[in-house]
Amino acid sequence: MSSVSSHVDEILRKLEKRGSKANRDGMARYGIVADKVFGVSVETIRSMAKEVGKDHDLALALWDTGWYEARMMTPFIDEPSRVTSSQMDAWARDFDNWAICDGLCFHLFDKTGHKWKKIQQWSSRKDEFVKRAAFALLAGVALHDKKETDAPFMKSLSLIERAADDERNFVKKGVSWALRSVAHRNKSLHAASLDLATRLAESDDKTQRWIGKDVIKDITRPSILQKVAKK
Repeated sequence: MSSVSSHVDEILRKLEKRGSKANRDGMARYGIVADKVFGVSVETIRSMAKEVGKDHDLALALWDTGWYEARMMTPFIDEPSRVTSSQMDAWARDFDNWAICDGLCFHLFDKTGHKWKKIQQWSSRKDEFVKRAAFALLAGVALHDKKETDAPFMKSLSLIERAADDERNFVKKGVSWALRSVAHRNKSLHAASLDLATRLAESDDKTQRWIGKDVIKDITRPSILQKVAKK
């Protein structure tokens, strides 16, 4: 047995030991459902990942097990510089709940050199969680990449507008999240995002109206207005 295989087996044993029905039931109540799940808290998963350290090959092997907790560990141990475009596509096709989608986008994919390409590509996909991934990834980049220029975010507003009539729960919430996150970056992006949100709020389409109003409610809060005014 290879060292990677033995390490995977060891991690799965530890995860199984730490899992519980109470946690599985709690996850289900929040819409986190997977075919293979032990019921381990995110805090425990992150703690275990910290002990493991960075290991791209191990991340690939853990993903292939299909276990929810093993997959949730991968964004904390994979190496962003070694993540390929094809890996991102393959993993996105496996997304089966919002937590795994957001976890990968928010803690790994947003650190790769393929992020903008995937935001563009995934934003028009039919699969609910792949399409959500485009906007969860956009939110992650908006919130985490302090050095990125305004240009790609301005360009992304057209992707948001195009997807704003998708009434599926996890897509529309992802679209709202992305637009709110872009608006939080600075005064210029806030103004452009508010303009888009206002148009959406006045739309005849109920999903667009929901997104527009949801975004306006968030980004017009005094604390947000004060924050972007300083940037």
